[in-house]
Amino acid sequence: MYALAIIRYRRPFEEIAPHVDEHRAYLRELKAAGVLLASGPFDPRTGGGLLLRLPDTEGPAALDRIRDGDPFTKRALAQYELLPWNPVIGKDDLDRW
Repeated sequence: MYALAIIRYRRPFEEIAPHVDEHRAYLRELKAAGVLLASGPFDPRTGGGLLLRLPDTEGPAALDRIRDGDPFTKRALAQYELLPWNPVIGKDDLDRW
């Protein structure tokens, strides 16, 4: 299962900035586990996006765990919009990744 996560800051970036390193450390853990394929901030810095890959058997509960484990969520600094995604064009390339 693939998913897109849209992260939107709930506070001004000045309040977010001190927590970016902790958030990115969490994302590096997801990357090392093979769950996160890519991530990055939006321009301007109003939030960011994640491209996720999870086993089909895990379903939406796995997405909730990813959201709830993020330090941004724990500190009420950002909200997630989680969108299960069914890529068609380029899916073979993603599956090899």
